[in-house]
Amino acid sequence: MIRLSSDDKSLQEELKNSGSIPEHIAIIMDGNGRWAKQRALPRVAGHREGVNSVRDIVEACGQLGVKCLTLYTFSTENWKRPMQEVSTLMRLLVKALRDETDRLYRNNVRLTAIGNVESLPAGVQRELNDALERTGRNTGLNLNLALSYSGRQEIVEATRKISADVASGKIGLEDINESLFSKYLSTAAMPDPDLLIRTSGELRISNFLLYQSAYTEIYFSKVYWPDFRRRQLYEAIGDFQKRERRFGLVSEQVKRLQTI
Repeated sequence: MIRLSSDDKSLQEELKNSGSIPEHIAIIMDGNGRWAKQRALPRVAGHREGVNSVRDIVEACGQLGVKCLTLYTFSTENWKRPMQEVSTLMRLLVKALRDETDRLYRNNVRLTAIGNVESLPAGVQRELNDALERTGRNTGLNLNLALSYSGRQEIVEATRKISADVASGKIGLEDINESLFSKYLSTAAMPDPDLLIRTSGELRISNFLLYQSAYTEIYFSKVYWPDFRRRQLYEAIGDFQKRERRFGLVSEQVKRLQTI
């Protein structure tokens, strides 16, 4: 476990006392390659350093009381990258799962995964399944990895499942609403993200949790992912706490509801 400085402890307490901590944080971990290029290093160096950022952010979220942390680990579009880089990423994923699972277990973190996991190499699937089983009964932070994930494809798959259930008579057309649709998504057991963070300065959400992010607060950081640590996370949460989440209402209605 990372030893906290007195400043980190003070910042954590300040955040806890300043407002609500996001129940679900989602992160697009971007900028590994550009971080490496800036340092005249191979791209894999950025991916390796990015694992250290994951470790720090997971621990910080657990300490803050965040319930769920979803990390955009590998998208369906990432399969289009050069074969050598994809193979390297898969090896790094296997190594990270082997190295980190015991730590996750000791820290009461439960690992889950969404996406087309069946498309991953067999070795990755084995390592992932072992980690899911090892941490499956933990009751703390839910660390959710989006692997071979596509937000559009997730919506298409949910639609197919609903169509099949309508055809079989399990549900009727009149039963279909937003609540039911959400139950057919891979995130059915999780709340929608309160805060979505994207690193590296890019200003898009890249096919990530499209349905779930309808009212998510979005925070863009210029910091590349390998340099994004708990201090940057605290800044994002601090910014989140200053926002008024209206969900279609006007400010006066929100304030009135807060007093009830």
